[in-house]
Amino acid sequence: MVRKNLLLWSILAALLACAHVRAAADYMDETASQHDARMNWWRQARFGMFIHWGLYSEAAGEWDGQTTSGAGEWIMNDKKIPLSQYATLVPRFNPVKFDAAQWVRIAKDAGMKYIVITSKHHEGFGMFRSSLTDWCIASTPFPRDPLKELAAACRAQGLTFCLYHSIMDWHNPEYAPRKSWDDIDKNPPDFDRYDAFLKGQLKELLTGYGRIGVLWFDGQWENTWTYDRGADLYNYVRALQPGIIVNDRVGTTQALQPGQRRYGDYKTPEQTIPPNGFGPGVDWETCMTMNDTWGYKKSDHDWKSTETIVRNLIDCASKGGNYLLNVGPTGEGLIPDASIERLQETGRWIKANGETIYGASASPFARQLPWGRCTQKTAGGVTTLYLHVFQWPADGKLTVPGLRNKAKSASVLVSRERVATASGENGLVLSLPSHAPDALSSTVVLRLQGAPDIEAMPIMQDADGSVTLRASEAALHGGTVQYEAGADHDNIGYWLDASDWADWEFKLKEGGKFTVTAQTAAVGSASFEISVSGQTLRAESPATGGYGKFVPLKLGTIDLPTPGRIVLAVHPVKAGWQPMNLRAIRLEPFSPKR
Repeated sequence: MVRKNLLLWSILAALLACAHVRAAADYMDETASQHDARMNWWRQARFGMFIHWGLYSEAAGEWDGQTTSGAGEWIMNDKKIPLSQYATLVPRFNPVKFDAAQWVRIAKDAGMKYIVITSKHHEGFGMFRSSLTDWCIASTPFPRDPLKELAAACRAQGLTFCLYHSIMDWHNPEYAPRKSWDDIDKNPPDFDRYDAFLKGQLKELLTGYGRIGVLWFDGQWENTWTYDRGADLYNYVRALQPGIIVNDRVGTTQALQPGQRRYGDYKTPEQTIPPNGFGPGVDWETCMTMNDTWGYKKSDHDWKSTETIVRNLIDCASKGGNYLLNVGPTGEGLIPDASIERLQETGRWIKANGETIYGASASPFARQLPWGRCTQKTAGGVTTLYLHVFQWPADGKLTVPGLRNKAKSASVLVSRERVATASGENGLVLSLPSHAPDALSSTVVLRLQGAPDIEAMPIMQDADGSVTLRASEAALHGGTVQYEAGADHDNIGYWLDASDWADWEFKLKEGGKFTVTAQTAAVGSASFEISVSGQTLRAESPATGGYGKFVPLKLGTIDLPTPGRIVLAVHPVKAGWQPMNLRAIRLEPFSPKR
């Protein structure tokens, strides 16, 4: 496919470039109350649907009979497909089974409150009818505008319509750096003209599709995208729709210079849930696939279970964040059945437990609870703690670690069955029914008069007798070692000095013999020692192929017969030390079968 309107586009882009003047207002200067008012609906929502849909959906993860090893939406890049060949997808893309009302209904029934759909992914193809280029849905056999229909369906069913828009563009002749597989464009790119084109398409979307709740930018990591361009774009879209929310990927990934501010309204961890959130006052949203790819890939059947999806949602809410769960529709316009099935099951859980998620605040507990998670709400001087119990106690006794308040009331959410409470040595003890009402996650509602009074506690033994020592909860000692979060991490890293070490304090309710394992990642083999209660285990982390590729490593067994507080430490073996990353140490009750 040749760009039929390239001359027209060039003229329009040049006019936009000449007409555009940097926005006089800096919308990051709004007051805290103005910011809170703008973010309020999003903080209440907690759960949204991400939709990756484009020409790559028609390719379905295959090119010339070969399956891409990467994600479906990256097939042009991964297979280095020349633009002239990739354009053969355009006349094939005809999503006649697309039903906007059905898509929105699927999201709504799942308990989702907003939808974020790709108006343009990195392939540059617009999923709307743009007047600035023919590289859009208008050039396909499909005669409609799916984004207009989806926006209308969201308004009709009470969901907030949002857009993903890629800064990076593999197809546009003015985007730089130009890709090696561009076999069409010969003249040098002009990024100022591309910037004008980017703004031109965003103006089309922000003035022609009604209220847009969120602009979700991506593809900002190449060095042609600068701090000034990101700040300018943030202010540009806020000027068009002052109430819009913009994610942090509008800014650059480079380090900030003195006096610069990070633009964007919330953080966007991808495929990972930060172990402790980002702290008070920082909004964030984890985006995550339901299988292993964002765009449709017909060979990918590695689906997350409904239990994992529900518990991920709870985990995000318990740390003050949102959960944006992806679906990748087919080229025909159908959401895969496996996605629909899981969303329906999630929706049934949300229908019974929604009050524990929507508008809920982060857990007041400093660390993850050994049996699940906690969210909370406060009204009229009463704090309601929603205890999300993943591991229902076999003896019916659930300890809320360190909680010193007396309960105003306690009950099981679904059945409204009253729960007796009593103060215990390690916190408030709840006497639960013998069986969990929901295998996915059961909720106990605990009401307190006033704010929670919580004593700092060591890491507690899980209900199954195991102890998990997470990287985020380690005490780190030394000049280089530090905790890393995001992407493939959530680990202790930068372990460059063999004199640095880490330790954890935990408390055993029941002693015994334990099998010890670790999750490590390293480029070269690294020897280290674990010491606990006068016992030492030495191990060697294998080379795993990268500092983000973790493997389980069996370390041996230890005997901890006496309950109480225990400290476990990890030290490098100094002779020939090679850096390693450590994600967790786990102690499991010993079984001869293991």
